Amino acid sequence: MISRLIFAFFTMLFAALQASADSLPSSLTSERLPAGADVALLVKNASTGETLYQHRAETQQQPASVQKLITALAAGLYLDNDYRFETRVETNGDDVIINFSGDPTFTHSDLRRLIDRLSREHPVINGNLYINGSAFDKSERAIGLPWDIMGVCYSAPSSAISMGGNCLYGKLSAGSGSAATDLEASAPEEVDINVGAVNVRQGLEYLEVDCDLKLHANDLNQYRLDGCVGAHELPVNFHLAVQNTTLFVSQVIKQELDRAGIELKGELRRDDSKTGETFTLHRSERLPQLIEEMLQDSDNLIADNLFKTIGRLFYQLPGSYENGEAAVKAILKDKAGIDLETAILHDGSGLSRNNRVTAEQIMSVVEAIYQRPELGLMQDLPVSGESGTLAWRGSMIQIPLKGQIRAKTGSLYGVRNLAGQITARSGKDLLFVQLVTHHHADDKKTARSRLRLFEKHLYLDLYNQH
Repeated sequence: MISRLIFAFFTMLFAALQASADSLPSSLTSERLPAGADVALLVKNASTGETLYQHRAETQQQPASVQKLITALAAGLYLDNDYRFETRVETNGDDVIINFSGDPTFTHSDLRRLIDRLSREHPVINGNLYINGSAFDKSERAIGLPWDIMGVCYSAPSSAISMGGNCLYGKLSAGSGSAATDLEASAPEEVDINVGAVNVRQGLEYLEVDCDLKLHANDLNQYRLDGCVGAHELPVNFHLAVQNTTLFVSQVIKQELDRAGIELKGELRRDDSKTGETFTLHRSERLPQLIEEMLQDSDNLIADNLFKTIGRLFYQLPGSYENGEAAVKAILKDKAGIDLETAILHDGSGLSRNNRVTAEQIMSVVEAIYQRPELGLMQDLPVSGESGTLAWRGSMIQIPLKGQIRAKTGSLYGVRNLAGQITARSGKDLLFVQLVTHHHADDKKTARSRLRLFEKHLYLDLYNQH
């Protein structure tokens, strides 16, 4: 009888503890979130591993850019700190080859320096000039990337042939005509841009219905603007994602050959089978600098090109989204004991709408990062109110939260995620994963306000109560 009572007591106690852990902090209510918002939350004591809060932590959610934590950890565990992307100018008989490796930080200026070095010994190229992009396969867009964002720079194609972030600048401005609706679009000479059916709204007319510009692009690096713009917004500056990286880089190479006075007697074309002896090369910053920039700025191209590079080196095949996913999962399981078998990782950046992970899976990555200070990844994360994508996050820019949170942000339409570490008032480090998805509201300003309020109370709770 006594043993049954003791068993019943501990059963009730365990249930109570589970109920406490499997709920949001008491100060948080659904009223603080936009309608329909779905919250997955997991908070742990960093030192003991004790679960302090969990809510739907086992459900799959869209990670958005929080997924870059997975890419960063895999790169830190697998690649050497001295790893650098290399862009090589090679020679083979009369031919010259520019061999690209997917350097996401390679710039027009870097190319110019390579061409200048080439001009000193090869003022005439008697053969052909080849572009080699064999480091990656030719699939430059992840599965699940929406068509309507392909023209903007945060979704620039992940290509072995990368330059300037595969991004250019454009402008929409009032034209020289007398009509207020006359518009002109401009962009660098490597691309073509024109104005289609753009409605210019005046005054309060702009507020009557949604008014947005729509950007259409094709594989010839041609862009068209349609949609709507308020007269008060002009001129509009925007970024254009290069659609055809081979065509774009080929045009820039031709310009640089002319500028340097190099005569090309043959043709300029892409051939991924062409190689030669290295004449000169450009090397990117070391891996730790690349990862820091990726995490601080949430740079999608760095993330995706690192993802593909891991796949290339792991399988000794051209890097792809597919072998990148397989390699990252294998590396994290082997080197950190993290099982991501059920996770869907269609890219390294988190930009694909098809990606799915659980808060538990992200927490296992956060814990591994925290437990491996030698990798420096926790120190690379943005700091609340101070740096990176947390510098101006309204929910945590004021004291006492300012400077107490290191975390990776993740945002897509209807998604507002955060994962990292908070140092509580007591001095304890807490690890957290916040995945908020499916939030929508007719009033965007109200939605943003409620999300800020949700986060503010959540992290104040964690800071004050632990």
